Amino acid sequence: MDGVLWRGEEPAPGLVDFFALLHERGIRYIMATNNASKTPEQYVDQLARFGVHVPPETVLTSAQATASFLRRQAPPGTPVYIIGEEGLRRALTEAGFVLSADGARYVVVGWDRGLTFEKLAQATLLIRAGAAFIGTNPDRTWPGERGLLPGNGAILAALETATDTRPIIIGKPETPLFEEALARLGASPEETAMVGDRLETDILGGQRMGLFTILLLSGVARREDLETSPVRPDLVLEDLAALTAWLKG
Repeated sequence: MDGVLWRGEEPAPGLVDFFALLHERGIRYIMATNNASKTPEQYVDQLARFGVHVPPETVLTSAQATASFLRRQAPPGTPVYIIGEEGLRRALTEAGFVLSADGARYVVVGWDRGLTFEKLAQATLLIRAGAAFIGTNPDRTWPGERGLLPGNGAILAALETATDTRPIIIGKPETPLFEEALARLGASPEETAMVGDRLETDILGGQRMGLFTILLLSGVARREDLETSPVRPDLVLEDLAALTAWLKG
């Protein structure tokens, strides 16, 4: 959602009109985000501040998708060590996992603005001891008001270097997040569009799933990136206002 619906604390131009059109036409939607730091309720509150009112069920975070993935791998009560913020902590505890380094079978890494050397050190030791290494998302940067800042991919890169281990990625462009979004929508790939601002995650992942892909240039990707990227979206628009106009025909 960062870079598409808002940037930092500023809503995207045309945000209210876009959702009004979706609701008017009965178009089902899921807001699937690679950001694991916030809870769905926090996203709902942020949208409400911008004048858009949606239920929490329309928000799907990579933290929730990670919890669903782990539920298929391990029973409740399994210890999991995390690097991450409230959204990831809550998703895993609600799924029945114990957040602890003691005997941790999984190391789950999400974006963490309180990252410390000790957190990296603990994660490194656990992964080297055999814990599975899972990343909520591979986003290398995060679009803040000051510009592009280090994202979760930067944290994963540090741990991958320290452990010689590649993480299992849950969020875009990998399939788990997309599969859960389609399941919530009750929709097939052929009737679904992916709207995003990142070529290497949103658009690439959407194409892998067989979705119609729409790149908005309001976040990370720039028009000049299209000249060098092998990823080709089906449609390129400037921002959400342009998408609303396109939908109206």
